[in-house]
Amino acid sequence: MDTSRNGKAPGALCRPQGPAQCVYRRAHPGSDRKENFTIIGPGVSENPAQVVHIPEAHGFNFGAARQPFGCTNSQHSHLTAETFLVHTGKWRFVFGANKDEGYLDVEPGDVATVPTHMFRGFEKRDEGTGFLAVVLGHDDPGKVVWAPSVFKMAEDFGLKLLKGGKLIDTTLGEKVPEGAELEQPPTAEKMAELATPPQEELAKYALKPEQMKANPHSPLAGEGVEEAALIGDVDAADGFKAGPIVGHWQHGFTLRRLKLETGAVVPAHSRSEQEVLFVQSGTLEVTWEDGSLILGAGDTLTIPVGLAHGFRNPASAEAITFIIRGAASPAAPQFQTAQAAE
Repeated sequence: MDTSRNGKAPGALCRPQGPAQCVYRRAHPGSDRKENFTIIGPGVSENPAQVVHIPEAHGFNFGAARQPFGCTNSQHSHLTAETFLVHTGKWRFVFGANKDEGYLDVEPGDVATVPTHMFRGFEKRDEGTGFLAVVLGHDDPGKVVWAPSVFKMAEDFGLKLLKGGKLIDTTLGEKVPEGAELEQPPTAEKMAELATPPQEELAKYALKPEQMKANPHSPLAGEGVEEAALIGDVDAADGFKAGPIVGHWQHGFTLRRLKLETGAVVPAHSRSEQEVLFVQSGTLEVTWEDGSLILGAGDTLTIPVGLAHGFRNPASAEAITFIIRGAASPAAPQFQTAQAAE
């Protein structure tokens, strides 16, 4: 994952080129071919060597997973929201401590969010390597809870999890510090708290591209420009109602899908909250007073609060971009001109 900063650029750019900074086996035993990227914020990795590309607080964490066909991420539970943007590959999310309480299949362009306090894992279903972008709620998403079976796998891999989340890899010669206490599998009482919701409820937490409906009242809407709401806990101040995905837990951020046809432009505007762009497909040019930046599929860009910036699609194919904003109710953007604000 190459990360570059430019003094005149709107923020920090990440491109998924080359190997990840660490392999995820240390965090989830059995997932030895999975690469984990912590792009914005620390994520939930138990690996103390994990590289964080952009440490500034955004109100959420943004990362990614890259893994080949057949690679499985073991069962675990999160304390905050976990939302997936399917960039490439076909995936299956499996639910329950023993992977027997339902599943959800997703493909490129789909979005899925998984409730807090329930076990989930995921596996790559088709040939080749796939890439998932992942949004975690809050600046500190806490640590994951391993399913009981994962503790047994950890032992087989020579891994020991300490209370507090640090992972010890005995195969590398690491030793459990004197006086340190090992994490124990969840108790029966804790397992009851991590019950899986009904399958029909879980199905409501996923959207396919054809279900992502443009909001004509979006302040960004214009000729060749559509913005669709995907996740919103509450009605927002920028003209969007809550939903269409609304969980019984709080995400703490909003997720939108921005589509620009060839030549379409969004005029310069600024936001009151952190804004992160993930280009799903096509080409997106981001402009600001002192320059511009061309983003392609798989690129991630964070834009600082208050920076006036615009968007343009300079290519012959439509540009699809997922936008995460660091507030449950984003404020309306402030345009530099009256155009498109009306």
